[in-house]
Amino acid sequence: MFKKAVFPGKYLQGAGAIAELPALIKSLGNQGLILASPSVKEKVIPSCGIDLKAQSIPIDVFQGECCQKELDRVSALIAHNQVDVLIGMGGGKTIDTAKIAADRARIPVIIIPTIASTDAPCSGCAVLYSEGGIFESVCYQTSNPAVVLVDVAILAMAPARFLVAGMGDALSTWFEARSCERTQSPNECGGISTTVGLHIAKLCYETLLAYGPAAKVASQRHLITPAFEHIVEANILLSGIGFESAGLASAHSIHNGLTALPETHAFYHGEKVAFGVLAGLQLTDAPAAELETVFAFCEEVGLPTTLSDIGLGNAGRDKLMLAAAKTCEPGQPIHHEAGTITREKVLDAMLAADALGQARKSGSRC
Repeated sequence: MFKKAVFPGKYLQGAGAIAELPALIKSLGNQGLILASPSVKEKVIPSCGIDLKAQSIPIDVFQGECCQKELDRVSALIAHNQVDVLIGMGGGKTIDTAKIAADRARIPVIIIPTIASTDAPCSGCAVLYSEGGIFESVCYQTSNPAVVLVDVAILAMAPARFLVAGMGDALSTWFEARSCERTQSPNECGGISTTVGLHIAKLCYETLLAYGPAAKVASQRHLITPAFEHIVEANILLSGIGFESAGLASAHSIHNGLTALPETHAFYHGEKVAFGVLAGLQLTDAPAAELETVFAFCEEVGLPTTLSDIGLGNAGRDKLMLAAAKTCEPGQPIHHEAGTITREKVLDAMLAADALGQARKSGSRC
């Protein structure tokens, strides 16, 4: 394999950046269509200052799951309305649906995240789920989004839990990149990580530690501060480029495994990934000082550190083994970790992370 890295065509971030949308559509095609989540159509778009009717940009409402049924529906809309630029506006699943549908139609896609809860916006891959919300596969697009448009004034209005979940997703970037580099495993764009991919992944982690707590405070008060902007960039751009150009490993596989348990469905992607990071550090025998740093960060910003925090406080070994088994399925990136990974090792790692998280909550460090 060759070294390989991928990037979005353009990345724009700032307060009021959405005003650039009409010009961006015109630079890419003739007929745009916005795929928006219901809350975005009802609350965000009316207050964003753009008259979409005057710009002849129609809006269609995302139906709630990035699944084959929804993709078929959106594909039919694209064909019927002769759309040549698709705009995905909303959270991770809306964005992923827009990316896949645009790729299948061979048209450019503009991504406008309205929450900074995942690293999906910049990437050229997307996660496909069943209609019931269970992970099925990763879909790879021909290219990354043509434009990622990040209006921090919109993001600042979102509940702080979304920003924190994004930090959980971003937290995995460096640790998974490091594992792939150590084992020379492929990244998410079909190559070996470049130096820039690794350094972006490391910068993502450093940015989280430096600005995460202050950004959460700003988000709780709906303020745009330098710390808030740094974390928005870490969650969306640094993590997006980092995971794709440096690779995935245990944390995202454990997330995928956890989706097999209905009790976790009420929790956000990044919240489950954060627990996957803690379990992954157990699995890879991370140094005690690193465990202390990561646990302390999760505790300070409010990310899960125990199974109870993701709805699995009453789950026995047999139920958790279902998640561990899905985590270890062939093709899962956990096999980018060193050594032979088994469901038994993953189960023990999850239980060990949970035990340490519980001990810390009780005031014990042993």
